[in-house]
Amino acid sequence: MLTYTFENNNCPLYEQLYTHIKEDIKCGNLKAGEQLPSKRHFAKNLGISTITVENAYDQLISEGYVYARARKGYYVANITDIPRSIPAKSAKDIRMPQDTPEIIYNLSDNRTSPENFPFSVWAKLMKMTISQRNEELMISSPCGGIYMLREAIAEYLRSFRAMEVDPECIIVGAGTEYLYGMLIRLFGKNKIYCVENPSYTKIYQIYKSNEVTCRYADIDEKGITIQGLRLADAQIAHISPTHHFPTGITMPIDRRYELLAWANEKEGRYIIEDDYDSEFRLTGKPIPPLQSIDINEKVIYMNTFSKTLAPTIRISYMILPAHLADRFYENLSFYSCTVSNFEQYTLAQFIKLGYFEKHINRMRLYYSRQRSKVLACIKQSSLKDKCEIIENDSGLHFLLRLHTNIRHDMLCKLLSDLHIHLESLAKYYHNPASLTKNLFILNYSNLKLEDFQAALELIATALILRR
Repeated sequence: MLTYTFENNNCPLYEQLYTHIKEDIKCGNLKAGEQLPSKRHFAKNLGISTITVENAYDQLISEGYVYARARKGYYVANITDIPRSIPAKSAKDIRMPQDTPEIIYNLSDNRTSPENFPFSVWAKLMKMTISQRNEELMISSPCGGIYMLREAIAEYLRSFRAMEVDPECIIVGAGTEYLYGMLIRLFGKNKIYCVENPSYTKIYQIYKSNEVTCRYADIDEKGITIQGLRLADAQIAHISPTHHFPTGITMPIDRRYELLAWANEKEGRYIIEDDYDSEFRLTGKPIPPLQSIDINEKVIYMNTFSKTLAPTIRISYMILPAHLADRFYENLSFYSCTVSNFEQYTLAQFIKLGYFEKHINRMRLYYSRQRSKVLACIKQSSLKDKCEIIENDSGLHFLLRLHTNIRHDMLCKLLSDLHIHLESLAKYYHNPASLTKNLFILNYSNLKLEDFQAALELIATALILRR
């Protein structure tokens, strides 16, 4: 007669018995075809209830370890075809990302300050959505997003960016990374993609992880070059013409027409226009997007609310040319929209009721003042004669060049030792070793001025000591 002990007070008895029998079967102590004790005798021998034994047997039967024969009893099943369990990795064997050095002064932080997010308005609209749209919230969203949100986005682009967009051509998704993946599915994996050099490294990583060919094309003072696209033999060019990251270059109109001409040379060529922070051009009118001058349906426009509202609001959208939108709905409409209805309706109301426009205007004023304060801090600091600011009229970052003879890698280590996070521009180049200038990205969207002043003095002192 099988005998087991039960010591785990936090686990039901039937579960403990089931586990004991299963382990005996798996390790061969109980052979295939061997009869198990009857429920009544087993329960009496173990000092437990018949129901407990029955529940354990039922679980073993449902998993295929045991089978029952009418009026005969319970028998061990043949499990030779069941894969043996592989010992699980210990948690300490998992390679987690390495800890970054301790940061006290983060000068490249691109997050939104919590003080600038309209929490009260968002909470009010979310509550209104829940109370007034019970039925809609329980209906699955169309693959491109709910129409109310797409309509609100189209109206906003019409008034703010002078773009005439059909809401049916707008596809909403949870972040631009997801939308990049949808474009790969739309075009197929046989296309050659090309990104700017330098550029936001995650774009290249996403294309490579989706197993498509992705290459780099160098930029000049006007942005991505046509020669670079030709050398890459590209079919899809992924660019940010309004405010290139990380250099801040704004592509002039002549280069934009050159790009459109390149796209029109061959069938199957397209341009992905990433307009990620166009709302924050702080002087003059917003620059018209490349999409607005495209008459041959070659430009796919992409934008996100991560920059204008908060990075944690994972709502982005793309505008497909009509023929691609038709192909999208024909081939990919089985995909579900990845943004919840709760957030889609709330954002739609946020835009339609004018809160988004007010928020943008308020943030443009805030960032304009923040920019002036940051520049003033540099001019008043001990670092003023040892650095140079390279800036553009849009976006929320500068390039900071440090004038020093210290080798670039040693300068980066020096900053790390000072617990200062200042991202090197070299990080965004395909071949970082080719960059010798001590250029760094200074983001002021979430910069605390008192920390900034302290960091500037630390850098100035360190540069003097290392001369």
